[in-house]
Amino acid sequence: MTHFWTKLGRSLRNFRTARRGNVATTFALAALPVLATVGFSVDYSNANSVKAAMQSALDSTALMLSKDAATINNTQLQAKAKTYFEALFTRPDAKNITIAASYTAEGGSTVVVNGSADVPTNLLGIIGYNQITVKGSSTSKWGSTRLRVALVLDTTGSMSDDGKMPALKSATKGLLEQLQSAASTNGDVYVSIVPFSKNVNLGSGNFNASYIDWTDWEAEPATLSSKPSGWDQVGPGSPCPFTNNNHGFVCAPSPTSTSTTSSIPSSGTYSGYICPATDSGRKDSTKIGIRYNGCYTSVEKTRTISSGSSASCGSTVNCSCSGSGSKKVCTQTYFDHPWVVNAKSTWNGCVTDRGNASGPVSNYDRLVTAPSANIAASKYPAEQNAYCSPEVVGLNYNWAAMHTLVNNLYPLGATNQPIGLVWGWQTLVGGGPFTAPPKDSQYTYTDVIVLMSDGLNTLNRWSGNGSSTSTAVDARMVDSSGAGTCANIKAAGITIYAVHVNTDGDPMSTLLKNCASQDDKFWMVTSANGLGSVFSAIGSNLTKLRVAK
Repeated sequence: MTHFWTKLGRSLRNFRTARRGNVATTFALAALPVLATVGFSVDYSNANSVKAAMQSALDSTALMLSKDAATINNTQLQAKAKTYFEALFTRPDAKNITIAASYTAEGGSTVVVNGSADVPTNLLGIIGYNQITVKGSSTSKWGSTRLRVALVLDTTGSMSDDGKMPALKSATKGLLEQLQSAASTNGDVYVSIVPFSKNVNLGSGNFNASYIDWTDWEAEPATLSSKPSGWDQVGPGSPCPFTNNNHGFVCAPSPTSTSTTSSIPSSGTYSGYICPATDSGRKDSTKIGIRYNGCYTSVEKTRTISSGSSASCGSTVNCSCSGSGSKKVCTQTYFDHPWVVNAKSTWNGCVTDRGNASGPVSNYDRLVTAPSANIAASKYPAEQNAYCSPEVVGLNYNWAAMHTLVNNLYPLGATNQPIGLVWGWQTLVGGGPFTAPPKDSQYTYTDVIVLMSDGLNTLNRWSGNGSSTSTAVDARMVDSSGAGTCANIKAAGITIYAVHVNTDGDPMSTLLKNCASQDDKFWMVTSANGLGSVFSAIGSNLTKLRVAK
């Protein structure tokens, strides 16, 4: 346009000083600036329209390229850019179209698409301008925000009802696919999966780890704090003691077996072993799922009943006397029963809430404070739970392996949402067997926990009856002081989504609603099939990583 006005000005100056010609020539010259002005207006307006259409097509092309840019080479990038643009830009009046695309991953992924085209003129040709060149550029940036997502999934026994477990598997795999599609490069999205029941499973291979507390594992069952009558006469070959299970014992062929036999083994490796039953003799469900981690064995001993000339066995069983006079001695053969702790290598991987056997300590169960070597309550207590949850997997982007893990989920055990939450948090920050990948300072990160449960808390390490709501368990999760697990997680800058799958017509879980970061991050569904749409909505929310410019 600068050249146009310069040329027009020169023509006007020449016209002003001209002294030759006739009326027609004078009129024609006088009309020239008028025609040029009209031509400029018409042709520039058309060129501007082409430029607007080009910019719109470039913007869409950049966004479409951002899906694949990280996984294709430059030749493929250029080809895709051309294909996308030509499908979107439908202006036949534009000629000599060129499109060039570039991709970089510095400080977040960026696609830049540049375009140009020539627009033929209709009227400006009279002053030597046969075309106007229009150009445009669009930039799509994403990945400046990266995702870390912990899927905390209820895998308790009630998930076997109403099709909930198959629905959970399907919904979770769908969510994983959404999260995978949001990642242009490895590391854009990390996911951990935390199945939970009363406990979580850290993996049996970690039995030598310094962060495991073995205090409960090694403790003798409290059921024999006072020995029953005749206990000292029970030994190899004896009929099974306590057949009415008053003390929760069964005769077993090995320390880790829960099968019963008719008598205490009298030969073999486990001669004389007597092992507590699955609930260790407690008929309430506070100890639901517990298998004590050891057995009593029988050690034959002798002890003196009486001595001297008046010594006698009286009614003492298994007693005999020897000697005479003042050297007469009456002795009894009996059995002592030392507690034999199972090898730690037999542990199935489950841990329960941090603290000690009598209750919580220093809120360790509601925090991710690193264990201290000198404080047993700060470590993760091994619990040989017969209803051990599927093993937790830490942050990763092995999508195929996570699909396999989800396919292998199973419903078993009681509900302890607080322990699931705290271990979801633990996977995000690292600790125990989990390592959180370092965060790149060039990116911002969004940390998220998605908590799904089908109902009410029933049991933790210390409280609950296994079938109805336990307010004591709830209080560890959300309490009036603001010190509950949910509040601690949110204070750490982690967003909580909570989903209540309510197929039993129960009241809405205000506990889960209050745990969610905001009301719009809580859902209740009344059928198992509804879980899929909720997880899809959460996935759509989470995958908004890409911000176009």
